[in-house]
Amino acid sequence: MAVDAAVAGFGRIDVLINNAAGFQAGYFEEISDAQMRAQIETNLFGPMNVTRAVLPVMRKQRAGHVVTISSIAGLVGQEFCVAYAASKLAVEGWMESLRFDVEPYGIRTTIVEPGFFRTELLVDASTSWAELSIDDYAEWTKSTKAMWQSMNGRQAGDPVKLADALLKVVDLEEPPLRFVAGDDAIPTAEAKGKEITEQAGASRALGSGLAHGDAA
Repeated sequence: MAVDAAVAGFGRIDVLINNAAGFQAGYFEEISDAQMRAQIETNLFGPMNVTRAVLPVMRKQRAGHVVTISSIAGLVGQEFCVAYAASKLAVEGWMESLRFDVEPYGIRTTIVEPGFFRTELLVDASTSWAELSIDDYAEWTKSTKAMWQSMNGRQAGDPVKLADALLKVVDLEEPPLRFVAGDDAIPTAEAKGKEITEQAGASRALGSGLAHGDAA
């Protein structure tokens, strides 16, 4: 319905920005199966559903740009973030692969990987805390939860400046497949890239030469 209304009002859809998300905080064993599934449902299947609704319009136009807000947590796992990181890593894999599906129809894709911005992600309405309780985690849960709560409203990133940057990104003739946003996120992404390269090199001795003998 929303897609039909947009096309009726504007004649086309040039850019889709998938931005809805929630934060399921907690240690893995204390996050219920239902909470984990809800996190994936919101952060992954939500953007997928919206994109599925919009792509037929963009394919007909032979033009469009799908932008999905991931997170630096989509590249780097963090303590207390197993559910959130899992959902964002899934977003990264979906968007990286979606690129090959839609590029033949003139549709571009961009994954946005912000660091900590002063949005409403950490307010009570957007953050859920693990509903299970395990004694071994109790002390850590208490202190880590307090740390996350204290960050709300104190994040360094300005979402207005990020929005301005995104407007510039979608105007580029060749928009990036990834846009890393924030003074905290850029060095974190660089360090992760270096780490993966080093791990691949360290795997060479045992990871090479594992093909069947008859493989070409």
